[in-house]
Amino acid sequence: MKIKNGDKITLDEYIEESLYNKKFGYYVKKVPFGKSGDFITAPNISVLFSEMLAIWVISFWENLGCPKKFNLIELGAGNGEMMRVLNKTFSKFPKFFSACKINILERSKLLRKIQKNIINNNKIRWLNNLDQLNNLPCIFLANEFFDALPIKQFIKKEKKWHERYVKFIDNTHKEYLDIPLDIEKFEKKIKFKISDKQTFIEYSPQADDYLKNITNKIKKNNGGVLIIDYAYVDKKIKNTLQAVSKHKYCGVLDEFGNSDITYNPNFDLIIKMLKRFGTFNSLMTTQKHFLTKLGIMERAEIISKNMQFSEKADIYFRIQRLIDEKQMGKLFKVLFITNHKNKFKLGFGND
Repeated sequence: MKIKNGDKITLDEYIEESLYNKKFGYYVKKVPFGKSGDFITAPNISVLFSEMLAIWVISFWENLGCPKKFNLIELGAGNGEMMRVLNKTFSKFPKFFSACKINILERSKLLRKIQKNIINNNKIRWLNNLDQLNNLPCIFLANEFFDALPIKQFIKKEKKWHERYVKFIDNTHKEYLDIPLDIEKFEKKIKFKISDKQTFIEYSPQADDYLKNITNKIKKNNGGVLIIDYAYVDKKIKNTLQAVSKHKYCGVLDEFGNSDITYNPNFDLIIKMLKRFGTFNSLMTTQKHFLTKLGIMERAEIISKNMQFSEKADIYFRIQRLIDEKQMGKLFKVLFITNHKNKFKLGFGND
Protein backbone atom coordinates (compact mmCIF):
# COMPACT_ATOMS: atom_id res chain seq x y z
CA MET A 1 0.00 0.00 0.00
CA LYS A 2 1.38 3.42 -1.00
CA ILE A 3 0.31 6.16 1.39
CA LYS A 4 0.39 9.81 0.37
CA ASN A 5 -0.17 12.98 2.38
CA GLY A 6 -3.89 13.55 2.79
CA ASP A 7 -4.76 9.85 2.56
CA LYS A 8 -7.00 8.27 5.15
CA ILE A 9 -7.12 4.57 5.94
CA THR A 10 -9.03 2.48 8.49
CA LEU A 11 -7.31 1.84 11.81
CA ASP A 12 -6.78 -1.87 11.07
CA GLU A 13 -5.18 -0.98 7.72
CA TYR A 14 -2.88 1.45 9.56
CA ILE A 15 -1.85 -1.25 12.10
CA GLU A 16 -1.35 -3.79 9.30
CA GLU A 17 1.00 -1.44 7.45
CA SER A 18 2.84 -0.38 10.61
CA LEU A 19 3.47 -3.97 11.73
CA TYR A 20 3.68 -6.01 8.54
CA ASN A 21 4.55 -3.77 5.57
CA LYS A 22 7.15 -5.70 3.54
CA LYS A 23 9.60 -2.80 3.54
CA PHE A 24 9.20 -0.93 6.82
CA GLY A 25 6.87 -3.05 8.99
CA TYR A 26 7.87 -3.44 12.64
CA TYR A 27 7.85 -7.26 12.59
CA VAL A 28 9.57 -7.38 9.20
CA LYS A 29 12.65 -5.33 10.03
CA LYS A 30 13.11 -5.77 13.79
CA VAL A 31 13.47 -8.50 16.42
CA PRO A 32 11.02 -7.24 19.07
CA PHE A 33 11.90 -9.71 21.83
CA GLY A 34 14.36 -9.47 24.71
CA LYS A 35 16.33 -6.59 26.21
CA SER A 36 17.22 -5.14 22.81
CA GLY A 37 13.58 -5.36 21.70
CA ASP A 38 10.40 -3.91 23.15
CA PHE A 39 8.95 -6.75 25.20
CA ILE A 40 9.72 -10.12 26.79
CA THR A 41 7.28 -13.01 26.51
CA ALA A 42 6.70 -15.84 29.02
CA PRO A 43 8.82 -18.46 27.16
CA ASN A 44 11.80 -16.10 27.40
CA ILE A 45 11.27 -15.56 31.13
CA SER A 46 11.40 -19.23 32.12
CA VAL A 47 11.81 -22.55 30.27
CA LEU A 48 9.32 -23.98 32.77
CA PHE A 49 6.51 -22.10 31.01
CA SER A 50 7.17 -24.06 27.81
CA GLU A 51 7.72 -27.31 29.74
CA MET A 52 4.26 -26.95 31.31
CA LEU A 53 2.73 -26.37 27.86
CA ALA A 54 4.51 -29.48 26.58
CA ILE A 55 2.95 -31.58 29.36
CA TRP A 56 -0.46 -30.06 28.61
CA VAL A 57 -0.14 -30.86 24.87
CA ILE A 58 0.91 -34.47 25.54
CA SER A 59 -1.99 -34.92 27.98
CA PHE A 60 -4.48 -33.47 25.49
CA TRP A 61 -3.11 -35.80 22.78
CA GLU A 62 -3.77 -38.72 25.14
CA ASN A 63 -7.28 -37.37 25.74
CA LEU A 64 -7.85 -37.41 21.96
CA GLY A 65 -7.05 -41.14 21.95
CA CYS A 66 -3.32 -40.91 21.09
CA PRO A 67 -3.83 -40.46 17.31
CA LYS A 68 -0.96 -42.00 15.32
CA LYS A 69 -0.54 -38.74 13.41
CA PHE A 70 -1.66 -35.21 14.36
CA ASN A 71 -0.73 -31.60 13.70
CA LEU A 72 0.67 -29.31 16.38
CA ILE A 73 0.52 -25.71 15.20
CA GLU A 74 2.12 -22.76 16.94
CA LEU A 75 0.58 -19.49 15.80
CA GLY A 76 3.28 -16.82 15.72
CA ALA A 77 6.37 -18.45 17.25
CA GLY A 78 8.22 -15.27 18.24
CA ASN A 79 11.95 -15.93 18.50
CA GLY A 80 11.36 -19.71 18.54
CA GLU A 81 12.23 -20.22 22.22
CA MET A 82 8.91 -21.83 23.16
CA MET A 83 9.02 -24.33 20.29
CA ARG A 84 12.69 -25.08 21.03
CA VAL A 85 11.77 -26.20 24.56
CA LEU A 86 8.60 -27.97 23.40
CA ASN A 87 10.58 -29.91 20.81
CA LYS A 88 13.25 -30.86 23.38
CA THR A 89 10.60 -32.01 25.89
CA PHE A 90 8.58 -33.91 23.28
CA SER A 91 11.68 -35.92 22.26
CA LYS A 92 11.59 -37.61 25.70
CA PHE A 93 8.21 -39.17 24.80
CA PRO A 94 8.97 -41.36 21.72
CA LYS A 95 5.40 -42.47 20.93
CA PHE A 96 4.09 -38.90 21.09
CA PHE A 97 7.11 -37.48 19.25
CA SER A 98 6.64 -39.90 16.38
CA ALA A 99 2.96 -38.95 16.05
CA CYS A 100 3.49 -35.18 16.24
CA LYS A 101 3.74 -33.16 13.02
CA ILE A 102 5.00 -29.72 14.11
CA ASN A 103 3.92 -26.65 12.13
CA ILE A 104 4.60 -22.95 12.69
CA LEU A 105 2.52 -20.15 11.21
CA GLU A 106 4.77 -17.09 10.92
CA ARG A 107 4.36 -14.06 8.65
CA SER A 108 7.72 -12.40 9.32
CA LYS A 109 10.59 -13.72 7.15
CA LEU A 110 13.06 -12.29 9.67
CA LEU A 111 11.44 -14.18 12.57
CA ARG A 112 11.21 -17.37 10.48
CA LYS A 113 14.97 -17.24 9.95
CA ILE A 114 15.60 -16.76 13.68
CA GLN A 115 13.15 -19.56 14.56
CA LYS A 116 14.85 -22.01 12.18
CA ASN A 117 18.24 -21.27 13.74
CA ILE A 118 17.15 -21.60 17.38
CA ILE A 119 14.84 -24.64 17.02
CA ASN A 120 17.17 -26.62 14.73
CA ASN A 121 14.68 -29.27 13.62
CA ASN A 122 14.37 -29.85 9.87
CA LYS A 123 11.12 -31.78 10.34
CA ILE A 124 9.21 -28.62 11.35
CA ARG A 125 7.12 -27.07 8.59
CA TRP A 126 6.57 -23.30 8.33
CA LEU A 127 3.11 -22.40 7.03
CA ASN A 128 2.00 -19.40 5.01
CA ASN A 129 -1.63 -20.08 5.95
CA LEU A 130 -3.72 -22.68 7.76
CA ASP A 131 -5.14 -24.05 4.50
CA GLN A 132 -1.82 -25.86 4.05
CA LEU A 133 -2.71 -28.21 6.93
CA ASN A 134 -3.83 -31.73 6.04
CA ASN A 135 -6.87 -33.47 7.52
CA LEU A 136 -5.37 -34.66 10.80
CA PRO A 137 -6.41 -33.81 14.38
CA CYS A 138 -5.02 -30.36 15.21
CA ILE A 139 -3.73 -28.86 18.46
CA PHE A 140 -3.20 -25.10 18.11
CA LEU A 141 -1.07 -23.02 20.50
CA ALA A 142 -1.44 -19.23 20.46
CA ASN A 143 0.76 -17.49 23.02
CA GLU A 144 0.47 -13.71 22.57
CA PHE A 145 -0.68 -14.18 18.98
CA PHE A 146 -4.11 -12.59 18.84
CA ASP A 147 -3.04 -9.37 20.58
CA ALA A 148 -0.73 -8.54 17.66
CA LEU A 149 -3.46 -8.70 15.00
CA PRO A 150 -4.83 -5.44 13.53
CA ILE A 151 -8.14 -4.18 14.93
CA LYS A 152 -10.94 -1.89 13.89
CA GLN A 153 -12.41 0.54 16.41
CA PHE A 154 -16.02 1.71 16.37
CA ILE A 155 -17.24 4.59 18.54
CA LYS A 156 -20.83 5.52 19.34
CA LYS A 157 -21.33 9.29 19.39
CA GLU A 158 -24.74 10.88 19.90
CA LYS A 159 -26.47 7.53 19.21
CA LYS A 160 -24.62 7.11 15.89
CA TRP A 161 -21.76 4.70 15.19
CA HIS A 162 -18.48 5.80 13.64
CA GLU A 163 -15.41 3.90 12.44
CA ARG A 164 -11.97 5.17 13.39
CA TYR A 165 -9.64 6.09 10.54
CA VAL A 166 -6.11 7.50 10.46
CA LYS A 167 -5.40 10.53 8.29
CA PHE A 168 -1.85 11.23 7.09
CA ILE A 169 -1.26 14.99 7.28
CA ASP A 170 2.42 14.88 6.27
CA ASN A 171 5.49 12.68 6.85
CA THR A 172 5.43 13.16 10.61
CA HIS A 173 1.85 14.09 11.47
CA LYS A 174 -1.17 11.82 11.60
CA GLU A 175 -4.54 12.17 13.28
CA TYR A 176 -7.60 10.10 14.07
CA LEU A 177 -10.72 10.65 12.01
CA ASP A 178 -14.09 9.15 12.99
CA ILE A 179 -16.34 8.53 9.99
CA PRO A 180 -20.05 7.56 10.22
CA LEU A 181 -20.71 3.82 9.87
CA ASP A 182 -23.82 1.79 9.06
CA ILE A 183 -23.42 -0.65 11.96
CA GLU A 184 -26.38 -2.82 10.90
CA LYS A 185 -24.84 -3.37 7.48
CA PHE A 186 -21.51 -4.25 9.10
CA GLU A 187 -23.17 -6.67 11.54
CA LYS A 188 -24.97 -8.36 8.67
CA LYS A 189 -21.59 -8.85 7.01
CA ILE A 190 -19.96 -10.49 10.07
CA LYS A 191 -23.20 -12.27 11.07
CA PHE A 192 -22.96 -11.11 14.65
CA LYS A 193 -24.64 -8.29 16.60
CA ILE A 194 -21.41 -6.95 18.04
CA SER A 195 -22.87 -3.54 19.00
CA ASP A 196 -25.42 -4.98 21.45
CA LYS A 197 -25.14 -3.05 24.76
CA GLN A 198 -21.86 -1.42 23.63
CA THR A 199 -20.72 2.17 23.17
CA PHE A 200 -17.21 1.27 21.99
CA ILE A 201 -15.96 -1.73 19.98
CA GLU A 202 -12.60 -3.29 19.19
CA TYR A 203 -12.87 -5.96 16.51
CA SER A 204 -10.18 -7.80 14.56
CA PRO A 205 -11.28 -9.14 11.16
CA GLN A 206 -8.11 -11.25 11.00
CA ALA A 207 -8.76 -12.77 14.44
CA ASP A 208 -12.30 -13.59 13.33
CA ASP A 209 -10.98 -15.32 10.19
CA TYR A 210 -8.42 -17.31 12.20
CA LEU A 211 -11.04 -18.43 14.73
CA LYS A 212 -13.38 -19.53 11.95
CA ASN A 213 -10.62 -21.50 10.22
CA ILE A 214 -9.34 -23.07 13.46
CA THR A 215 -12.77 -24.09 14.74
CA ASN A 216 -13.69 -25.57 11.33
CA LYS A 217 -10.61 -27.79 11.54
CA ILE A 218 -11.42 -28.76 15.14
CA LYS A 219 -14.99 -29.67 14.11
CA LYS A 220 -13.87 -31.64 11.08
CA ASN A 221 -10.72 -33.37 12.34
CA ASN A 222 -10.88 -33.09 16.17
CA GLY A 223 -8.46 -31.19 18.42
CA GLY A 224 -8.48 -27.83 20.15
CA VAL A 225 -6.83 -24.43 20.53
CA LEU A 226 -5.08 -23.03 23.61
CA ILE A 227 -4.94 -19.22 23.66
CA ILE A 228 -2.74 -17.39 26.19
CA ASP A 229 -2.85 -13.63 26.07
CA TYR A 230 -2.97 -10.30 27.91
CA ALA A 231 -6.77 -10.46 27.84
CA TYR A 232 -9.89 -9.47 29.77
CA VAL A 233 -13.36 -10.96 30.18
CA ASP A 234 -15.69 -7.98 30.70
CA LYS A 235 -19.00 -7.91 28.85
CA LYS A 236 -18.30 -4.26 28.02
CA ILE A 237 -15.66 -3.79 25.32
CA LYS A 238 -12.88 -1.35 26.23
CA ASN A 239 -10.35 0.78 24.36
CA THR A 240 -7.15 -1.22 24.97
CA LEU A 241 -5.05 -0.20 21.96
CA GLN A 242 -1.46 0.68 22.86
CA ALA A 243 2.02 1.00 21.37
CA VAL A 244 5.47 0.32 22.81
CA SER A 245 8.84 1.47 21.50
CA LYS A 246 12.17 0.84 23.24
CA HIS A 247 10.39 -0.67 26.27
CA LYS A 248 8.33 2.53 26.75
CA TYR A 249 4.72 3.33 25.90
CA CYS A 250 4.24 5.75 23.02
CA GLY A 251 1.33 7.09 21.00
CA VAL A 252 -0.13 4.65 18.46
CA LEU A 253 0.32 7.27 15.73
CA ASP A 254 3.79 8.42 16.85
CA GLU A 255 6.16 5.69 15.65
CA PHE A 256 4.75 4.36 12.37
CA GLY A 257 6.64 1.14 11.60
CA ASN A 258 8.85 1.50 14.68
CA SER A 259 6.56 0.48 17.54
CA ASP A 260 4.78 -2.68 18.64
CA ILE A 261 1.04 -2.01 18.42
CA THR A 262 -1.17 -4.35 20.44
CA TYR A 263 -4.57 -4.61 22.07
CA ASN A 264 -6.06 -6.83 24.77
CA PRO A 265 -8.41 -9.46 23.31
CA ASN A 266 -11.79 -9.76 25.03
CA PHE A 267 -12.23 -13.48 25.73
CA ASP A 268 -15.90 -12.99 26.60
CA LEU A 269 -16.44 -11.56 23.10
CA ILE A 270 -14.48 -14.42 21.49
CA ILE A 271 -16.65 -17.02 23.23
CA LYS A 272 -19.83 -15.25 22.06
CA MET A 273 -18.54 -15.01 18.49
CA LEU A 274 -17.67 -18.72 18.39
CA LYS A 275 -21.40 -19.55 18.46
CA ARG A 276 -21.59 -18.60 14.77
CA PHE A 277 -19.18 -21.42 13.93
CA GLY A 278 -20.75 -24.26 15.90
CA THR A 279 -21.06 -25.63 19.44
CA PHE A 280 -17.80 -25.76 21.35
CA ASN A 281 -16.61 -26.39 24.87
CA SER A 282 -14.63 -23.40 26.16
CA LEU A 283 -12.73 -23.10 29.44
CA MET A 284 -11.04 -20.00 30.81
CA THR A 285 -8.70 -19.26 33.70
CA THR A 286 -5.73 -17.10 34.70
CA GLN A 287 -2.14 -17.90 33.82
CA LYS A 288 -1.40 -18.35 37.53
CA HIS A 289 -4.11 -21.00 37.95
CA PHE A 290 -3.16 -22.75 34.72
CA LEU A 291 0.57 -23.04 35.44
CA THR A 292 0.19 -23.98 39.10
CA LYS A 293 -2.39 -26.67 38.27
CA LEU A 294 0.04 -28.09 35.71
CA GLY A 295 2.68 -28.36 38.45
CA ILE A 296 5.15 -25.57 37.73
CA MET A 297 6.12 -25.24 41.42
CA GLU A 298 6.65 -28.98 41.81
CA ARG A 299 8.79 -29.02 38.65
CA ALA A 300 10.88 -26.12 39.98
CA GLU A 301 11.46 -28.00 43.22
CA ILE A 302 12.70 -31.09 41.36
CA ILE A 303 15.15 -29.30 39.05
CA SER A 304 16.50 -26.98 41.74
CA LYS A 305 17.12 -29.66 44.37
CA ASN A 306 20.93 -29.75 44.10
CA MET A 307 21.47 -26.21 42.85
CA GLN A 308 23.31 -23.40 44.57
CA PHE A 309 21.12 -20.84 46.32
CA SER A 310 21.64 -18.16 43.62
CA GLU A 311 20.57 -20.53 40.82
CA LYS A 312 17.57 -21.73 42.82
CA ALA A 313 16.57 -18.13 43.61
CA ASP A 314 16.73 -17.24 39.91
CA ILE A 315 14.35 -20.10 39.00
CA TYR A 316 11.76 -19.02 41.58
CA PHE A 317 12.16 -15.33 40.72
CA ARG A 318 11.31 -16.14 37.09
CA ILE A 319 8.31 -18.27 38.08
CA GLN A 320 7.12 -15.42 40.29
CA ARG A 321 6.99 -13.14 37.24
CA LEU A 322 4.78 -15.69 35.50
CA ILE A 323 2.31 -16.40 38.32
CA ASP A 324 2.30 -13.37 40.65
CA GLU A 325 -1.11 -11.67 40.44
CA LYS A 326 0.56 -8.25 40.32
CA GLN A 327 2.67 -9.31 37.36
CA MET A 328 1.59 -11.81 34.66
CA GLY A 329 -0.37 -14.24 36.85
CA LYS A 330 -3.72 -12.47 36.71
CA LEU A 331 -3.25 -10.13 33.74
CA PHE A 332 -2.69 -13.04 31.38
CA LYS A 333 -5.67 -15.29 30.72
CA VAL A 334 -5.84 -18.78 29.22
CA LEU A 335 -8.69 -19.84 26.94
CA PHE A 336 -9.17 -23.42 25.73
CA ILE A 337 -11.61 -24.24 22.92
CA THR A 338 -12.43 -27.79 21.83
CA ASN A 339 -15.35 -29.89 20.57
CA HIS A 340 -18.44 -29.60 22.75
CA LYS A 341 -18.34 -33.26 23.84
CA ASN A 342 -14.73 -33.11 25.02
CA LYS A 343 -14.42 -32.79 28.81
CA PHE A 344 -10.62 -32.37 29.01
CA LYS A 345 -9.85 -29.73 31.64
CA LEU A 346 -6.21 -30.13 32.72
CA GLY A 347 -5.00 -26.76 33.99
CA PHE A 348 -8.54 -25.43 34.36
CA GLY A 349 -10.23 -27.58 36.99
CA ASN A 350 -10.33 -27.00 40.76
CA ASP A 351 -9.23 -30.49 41.70
